[in-house]
Amino acid sequence: LIYIFCSNSVKILRFLLFFCKLTGSVYSSIHGFIQEEIKEKLQAFPGGSIDLLKQDSGIAVLTINNPPRMNAFSGAMMVDLEEKVTQLENWTDGKGVIVQGAAQTFCSGSDLNAVRAMSNSQDGMKMCMFMQNTLTRLLRLPLISVALVEGNALGGGAELTTACDFRLMASGSVIQFVHKHMGLVPGWGGAARLVTLVGSRNALKLLGGAVKVDSELGVHIGLADGVLKVDLDAAHAESGLQQAESWLSQYTKGPAPVIKAVKKVVLSGRELSLSDALRTEKDIFGTVWGGPANLQALASKSKHK
Repeated sequence: LIYIFCSNSVKILRFLLFFCKLTGSVYSSIHGFIQEEIKEKLQAFPGGSIDLLKQDSGIAVLTINNPPRMNAFSGAMMVDLEEKVTQLENWTDGKGVIVQGAAQTFCSGSDLNAVRAMSNSQDGMKMCMFMQNTLTRLLRLPLISVALVEGNALGGGAELTTACDFRLMASGSVIQFVHKHMGLVPGWGGAARLVTLVGSRNALKLLGGAVKVDSELGVHIGLADGVLKVDLDAAHAESGLQQAESWLSQYTKGPAPVIKAVKKVVLSGRELSLSDALRTEKDIFGTVWGGPANLQALASKSKHK
């Protein structure tokens, strides 16, 4: 009995540790990161908003909204984004999320007013850790995410696109890692994610050359997953958001617990060692085996439909 109890306890602890690794933040107090402290400092730089619309379809729309500054992130918007990610983490019925910019412009990175005011190394590092935490949590959401890139995604905006599972680009849109021109490298996790997406050689080209990636190049190197259609008949044309919702729905059709489980097993395969990923996959499999969707499918014999 003692052996069984200990064995089960170890299994539960292991699953919790893996789950925390896949959903938690990169930095905590042991790294000298005090979230409430940096949030208070960022709040001193107002402007813009992050708007979240959760729809009955299970697909949410997250909008970067600061058109006067090409949707650049103010300090307050960085805090707002973190809070919206928390809401999405707790969204029981959610299956997917579309990240877009307001007024057909994606995002131009950080608002220079906040950057200038936080130009010392210590504050810059804290902002870096805050945004790395937030964007890592965005990527690790149990929701399938897509960045809808219309207009320009520059600097931190380019980094934001890499924190989504997929990227759809409009004709004429550009993703550009302009950090080199600012005497910087990506600090929001964009470089690490870019290497995963396009490989180290392409990442070096995009970062070292500050290359303007249009939709054609984006698809060619694997940074973009599709290009929005251009309909010359404006009366019947679908908006970029409508096209993105239609595109995403092919992957989010089905019960929310199953879609969340799909995202989790892919996430574990991407971020964990093979042995740990296999054990995590087993544990996630156990959460849907014998569940309502599984029993309904067995009853209707729908496997091969």
